[in-house]
Amino acid sequence: MPQAYVLGLGQSGISAAKLLKADGWQVTVSDSNNSPSLEQRKQALESEGITVELGAFPNFAQLIEAGQNIDLVTVSPGVPWDRPEIEQARSLGLDTIGEIELAWRYLKHIPWVGITGTNGKTTVTSLTAAIFQAAGLKAIACGNIGFPACEIALQVLQHQLQPDWIIAELSSYQIESTQTVLPEIGIWTTFTPDHLNRHYTLEAYRNIKASLIDRSAHIILNGNDPNLCKFGAAMWPKALWTGVDNQVVEAHTDGICINDGWVKFRGEAVFPISHWQLLGKHNRQNLLMSVAAAKLAGISSEHIDFAISQFKGVPHRLEHIRLYEGIAFINDSKATNYDAAEVGLKAVKPPVVLIAGGQPKQGDADAWLEQIRQRAIAVLLIGEAAPLFAEMLNDAGFKNYEIVETLERAVKQAAKIAHSRAHNHPSQPLPTVLFSPACASFDQFANFEQRGDRFRQLCLDLD
Repeated sequence: MPQAYVLGLGQSGISAAKLLKADGWQVTVSDSNNSPSLEQRKQALESEGITVELGAFPNFAQLIEAGQNIDLVTVSPGVPWDRPEIEQARSLGLDTIGEIELAWRYLKHIPWVGITGTNGKTTVTSLTAAIFQAAGLKAIACGNIGFPACEIALQVLQHQLQPDWIIAELSSYQIESTQTVLPEIGIWTTFTPDHLNRHYTLEAYRNIKASLIDRSAHIILNGNDPNLCKFGAAMWPKALWTGVDNQVVEAHTDGICINDGWVKFRGEAVFPISHWQLLGKHNRQNLLMSVAAAKLAGISSEHIDFAISQFKGVPHRLEHIRLYEGIAFINDSKATNYDAAEVGLKAVKPPVVLIAGGQPKQGDADAWLEQIRQRAIAVLLIGEAAPLFAEMLNDAGFKNYEIVETLERAVKQAAKIAHSRAHNHPSQPLPTVLFSPACASFDQFANFEQRGDRFRQLCLDLD
């Protein structure tokens, strides 16, 4: 029986372990941490005949010296690819791959759309899957969204599912540990600095994402992203470009653009842009990339038009929660960096009461701060980043901020500020309360979804 090690006991690691077990492997899962929740997962997996070791990753050299055969090492996306144990496994010549690469080995007979980018990839993945499904195709969204890819592979292995397409959202964490994933269609949504605590340099981050696009049979690039435009045309001369505005020449000749009120693919009118409901220029860019993928897959304009007119967006990305006394509350918890938060501010109508903060990330905050100056009437700061953001706002000349520390206090205070503004300035537009953190969530929440769910509930509880 072949022997596999899976590193990381998150959802992706669990799915990888179950897939390998079902395919006849002897599986050991290890995690460097230990906690009550990990103990629960350990018990559940061990009841299925999978060995689980908590508290440390294995020393593969010692295992081999002891005479143990190791045929495969699968690494979860949350485990850094340059950890010493993983570098040791590779140096020993062990077959060391990421969870996405493992899924690919079972799903490579199915065409993939591989979607990556700093921002926008979740919306593009969700919309692409919705369009393909509207055309009657079994298109499964997975990877960094929805189901782990190995969970889909397990269902395929067990003949419970036979997709026509895999629509995979792929983060840099997932791509760096792939070697042979070959998407039929590769989409790069945006490129700005992010995850530099893991990848160290912008060039390394870029090269990881570029490796996926390089391996794609058809390539779609965002023609309105300045960084992609700088290097994309030289690297991929046959790429299909999108263009929201008339300045993107490639989108008019061999790409997809918005022109004269219509979305046009290679000169063909597909549907009126008035049928698209989501806010913001960035969502028009997302729309074009999804429509381009659908057209490359042979989907009719009628099916595309129906799907995009029904699409309501994704949770936690400019999600309209409610109107409270006429004031809109918008959940943008997925804005985990300055660029995404800048896009969020641009997309909503001013004046804005902004709630921001969390676990700060590296990056250039200047454009985000400029949007705050232009559009915000007040900023409420939460989490670990609050003192840093207060200093940044002060240096930028924006004085109307307050450190409130928690989301609970922020929502109550935002409602109070917005209501006061509406009462004192009845002739002016009503304010919008926007939760767009510009930060990771890990100081106070498990992930951005939990953070956004908490914001949603706090808004709904207002009375």
